[in-house]
Amino acid sequence: MQKNTNKHLSRRSFVKQGAVASSIFIVPRHVLGGVGFTAPSDQLVLAAIGAGGKGTSDIKNASVGGREKIVALCDVDFSGSASRSVKNFPDAKQYHDYRVMLEEEKDIDAVTISTPDHIHAPAASFAMQRGIHVYVQKPMTHNIQEARKLTQMAREYKIVSQMGNQGGSNPLLEMVQKWVDSDTIGKISKVQVWTNRPVWPQGGKFPEPEESQKPKDLHWDLWLGPSNKIPYTPNLHPFNWRGWWDYGTGALGDVGCHLIDIPFRTLGLKYPTDAECSVSSVYSKMWTADYHPEGCPPSSFITLHFDATEKSKSPIEMTWSDGGIRPSHPEIIPANHDIGGDNSSNGVLIIGEKGIISTNINDSSPLMPKLYLNDGTTEFGPEVEKNDEPEYGHQRKWVDACKAGFNSQEHQALTSSFDYAGPMTETVLMGNLAIRSYMLGKKGSNDRMEFYARKKLLWDGENMRITNLEEANQYVGRQYRKGWEV
Repeated sequence: MQKNTNKHLSRRSFVKQGAVASSIFIVPRHVLGGVGFTAPSDQLVLAAIGAGGKGTSDIKNASVGGREKIVALCDVDFSGSASRSVKNFPDAKQYHDYRVMLEEEKDIDAVTISTPDHIHAPAASFAMQRGIHVYVQKPMTHNIQEARKLTQMAREYKIVSQMGNQGGSNPLLEMVQKWVDSDTIGKISKVQVWTNRPVWPQGGKFPEPEESQKPKDLHWDLWLGPSNKIPYTPNLHPFNWRGWWDYGTGALGDVGCHLIDIPFRTLGLKYPTDAECSVSSVYSKMWTADYHPEGCPPSSFITLHFDATEKSKSPIEMTWSDGGIRPSHPEIIPANHDIGGDNSSNGVLIIGEKGIISTNINDSSPLMPKLYLNDGTTEFGPEVEKNDEPEYGHQRKWVDACKAGFNSQEHQALTSSFDYAGPMTETVLMGNLAIRSYMLGKKGSNDRMEFYARKKLLWDGENMRITNLEEANQYVGRQYRKGWEV
């Protein structure tokens, strides 16, 4: 299989190269087609893998108001929210299996991938091996090993990639970056990140299967993808899969790439050097905590450490808390001010010796950057953002980069190509590795669980390995069902 995208380049390049070679006068396109007209040879041919939920806006935004051509939609159930994409693109061919779609539709240049987390890497890998550019929803992958592999594949196959943490394209990040780069808050040593997620059922027993409840149009085996085959189980598709490790990545996976992105980007952080955590317990009976290692806990607290970088200048300690647990209100921030976003529900505090930067979650919510200095000086960004295009043009910029080509200026200007998004996703998922390791246990002589992995985990980022607890390394990657390998 060829590693380059010759089959896509040839269709667009032929017109330009042929015109030069023939010396035939070409009437400008805008004269023939009117203002804003895009010639078919200059359209990106797009498809969606996961056409419902977030996929509805991803493929719609990638079409750039009809400028680009949407030829196919793939979803395991078109009777749900994916029906909106069918309505938006009635001429697009429908598929249930992305592997079939990408084998049959030979003209596809690029795909948006907006599936549950466990499908991200198998779908992206399958596409990239065929020279197809990829836009992948956050988190980029289900586990650390997949993130590293996809990052390498994008370079190898010369793929224009973008992760769907659209806040990375928010121009207000420049305000935060300026405060960091200008040493406004002085030496930075600590970052605190928090969220009100999960907002779905999490921390309990895995649901019981019930085949009779399966929606008639749902292709359940395709939904399971690389995970073990099990009977249809309600309360997973289309949303609550987030709380189960076989399919989702919990609160960290859901919004970590929107929150941790802010300090990771502005401080130029690299792989963490260690990770430790604690999680909340649920007691259904006295003295014995419920034990459901197949699912994410109701809340967690993670600590990560990072070496100094050119931007951070000093080692950084980052804490993450979810389940509605948030940091204490800093003294220099007035008590009647929210920290982070509205009602202090989600946020980031970047703490320096001279002051604090506070921001909201950076998805499509207002970033609300605020600067508080110890001397009483403040500077606030706007609480209402005026955006010229949906989601800061995150999908459109990727489309433009696909058309410009691998390593073009447009490609290098992307805010979440895999060269950046891969290491950042690995950092987010490092928190989940700590959580899953924390739950490693065995029954002791008194028939109670003994947990032997509740320690700080030392991380060799370059080699993707925990160096002081071998059992924890099982969570760096995963096992795949045949036909779904990455």
